[in-house]
Amino acid sequence: FLHIDWQHLLFNMISLYLFSESLEFQIGELNFLILYFASLLGGNLLALLIHKNHGDYSAVGASGAVCGIIFASIALFPGLGIGLLIIPVFIPSWLYGLIYIGYTIYGIKSKRDNIGHEAHLGGALIGMLLAIALYPSSLAQNYVPILIVLIPGAIFIYLIITKPHILFVDNFYFKTHKKNYTIEHRYNEKKVNTQKQLDDLLDKINKKGFDSLTFKEKQRLEELSGKR
Repeated sequence: FLHIDWQHLLFNMISLYLFSESLEFQIGELNFLILYFASLLGGNLLALLIHKNHGDYSAVGASGAVCGIIFASIALFPGLGIGLLIIPVFIPSWLYGLIYIGYTIYGIKSKRDNIGHEAHLGGALIGMLLAIALYPSSLAQNYVPILIVLIPGAIFIYLIITKPHILFVDNFYFKTHKKNYTIEHRYNEKKVNTQKQLDDLLDKINKKGFDSLTFKEKQRLEELSGKR
């Protein structure tokens, strides 16, 4: 239940408020709580799978659970109109879900921000699948929009497990890494490169003295020393 800042907390609470009322009315309080915590767990497990070799990785927040609530609502009410912030335009919830899944997959691959996209994706898919399990009729009635939202995320998770090298941005077009290049290989390679950088800096200090380092080199030395 911890959040990085008030903005993080406020965004999650607004999202939870907007999607929770109709969902709770439909599935009941107990199922709502089960869905919430199952999505939270599912999101965290996916994040753990992806970052299992990243010892410095940490994450806070309930975004995975909130995404589970949102995507459970999408499964049960795929035609629900969703407004785009201050723009007076509404799109069906299934289209919002598809766009969000695409953005989340891009976020996982690019690693350009400090957002827990892995937890979002895991929570979203668990929430949608659990909603379908609780109300199988929703799949029969809305199978087309549900599958449109589910399939991209499911394929991506399958590839994470079977071909983890696709997570690397520099291998987006499968040009620079071998097919058997795994997360473990990436972790070991990063560790070796980090050690080499540290050795080079220490060697420079040994030959020319500490004052020979540039400001950026001193910063980098401090970062590398803190990771040991």
